[in-house]
Amino acid sequence: MPSFSRRIWPALVLLLFPSAVAAEEPSLLDGWHDVWLFRFLVNMLGYSTIIIPGYLLISYFKRTNYAETGSGFCFPLIKTCVFGNEAKTSLFDDASAASRNEADSGSTLKQALKLIFCAAGLQVSYLTWGVLQERVMTRSYGAATTDQEGEKFKDSQFLVFMNRILALTVSGLWCVMFKQPRHGAPMYKYSFASLSNILSSWCQYEALKFISFPTQVLAKASKVIPVMLMGKIVSHKSYEYWEYFTAVLISVGVSMFLLSSTTDKHPSTVTTFSGVIILIGYIAFDSFTSNWQDNLFKYKMSSVQMMFGVNLFSCLFTVGSLLEQGAFFESLGFMTRHSEFAFHAVLLSVCSACGQLFIFYTINQFGAAVFTIIMTLRQAFAILLSCFLYGHTVTLVGGFGVAVVFLALFLRVYARSRMKSGRRGAQPLAQKV
Repeated sequence: MPSFSRRIWPALVLLLFPSAVAAEEPSLLDGWHDVWLFRFLVNMLGYSTIIIPGYLLISYFKRTNYAETGSGFCFPLIKTCVFGNEAKTSLFDDASAASRNEADSGSTLKQALKLIFCAAGLQVSYLTWGVLQERVMTRSYGAATTDQEGEKFKDSQFLVFMNRILALTVSGLWCVMFKQPRHGAPMYKYSFASLSNILSSWCQYEALKFISFPTQVLAKASKVIPVMLMGKIVSHKSYEYWEYFTAVLISVGVSMFLLSSTTDKHPSTVTTFSGVIILIGYIAFDSFTSNWQDNLFKYKMSSVQMMFGVNLFSCLFTVGSLLEQGAFFESLGFMTRHSEFAFHAVLLSVCSACGQLFIFYTINQFGAAVFTIIMTLRQAFAILLSCFLYGHTVTLVGGFGVAVVFLALFLRVYARSRMKSGRRGAQPLAQKV
């Protein structure tokens, strides 16, 4: 039986644009679900069926001061979800700082082995994830014959759900097995980062239908510019002159790569334009996610608790939207028809969940600067691996642009580490004075 959304949207198109539909009614009604903007709006409609009732309930509990007047069996759950348990604090990273100090006191060989372990884990997890991502979204499944072509998987939202459900399970087990700080943030605040994270992941998968994987990876490397802009808007941050300088270098490198790329793989201007728009959406949503999570860390919580909270709402949003569209069981049907896709989808989820754990462990042991260096190398390796496996071409000017981007990223890491070491050196002097 067709889902509600698939019955109602063609009817709305006929009602609102009868003259436009008259000439090409069959093609419009048959292909409406292939338009990425339409799928995006349908997904947003599905999320709104969860967001709007949740917003009304939260507003009601706050307006009636439920934290002071409430009681009953559901009171602890509602209080945790709406009001939280603690005020904000700047001490959320005490455990991380202590563990890094303990790590610094260990032997050099032990630290080197830990660093190799972290770097290898991150590279394997995300390089595998990137290659599989391109395989799933750009290639067909099933044996293509003269009578029947292979079948492509189209629902990016289902892949987001697969990634998030496993990450939720892993982070939940981690929180149960290992002691965590007393959680203080209102649970509903995770939903903001969760929604933007879902949309950024959806755009990331969807963009691969219109642009090459190396272009997408390089755009990820240039996220520093919109992240800075979003930081000013969301967190009211200020930046140093060298941060603006490296941001300009990144813009120049990205422009050189994009302008020098051959257009034979994407001859349609509309198709290329769609890919750029989706990529801009990915960068904007992802920039908001990181800045909102920075604000949430002002509450006392661990990174794994953050992982659990964000993935909890991500699973709620995606499974609700998939069920409303009728796409959940269609995607499961695709998995049963193509065992290779099922293997790729599960492996994607495993790589995503393991990668998140390696991220938290690396930052906890060595800090954000070392982590950034490792991930920057991963982006370069991802471009080279994709070009090797899928035959993408990079011109000499484009290669120089890639080099400029990664040079700027390393300059940022170097300048930031020098600033941090300078601050640490100035603290004992200030104490003596």
